[in-house]
Amino acid sequence: MESKFGRGFITSIVLICKHFALPPEQAFYGAADHLDGFEVPAQFRGTEVEELSGQLRKRIVWHQPGTLDREDAAEVIRILNKLIISIDKSLGVTDPELGEFR
Repeated sequence: MESKFGRGFITSIVLICKHFALPPEQAFYGAADHLDGFEVPAQFRGTEVEELSGQLRKRIVWHQPGTLDREDAAEVIRILNKLIISIDKSLGVTDPELGEFR
């Protein structure tokens, strides 16, 4: 089945990250479309990765564009950063970090 907005776990995360590279007032437009195909793999069920994925979904879906764009976008970015680190740790990377320049 073909997908208009992407499907998968990492694929959806990358597509969502593209939205939040935009200015906060533009970031949320269309970001929720990538949640339709956002699927947490079974290996992450019951873990911090699943919990952070749920938080990410809620923050994006519950946001009302034009209201608290800057604050909500900053929170989505914080969740994305935690999620990325958590995925690396779950995959066996012993000391993942985002680095100084992001």
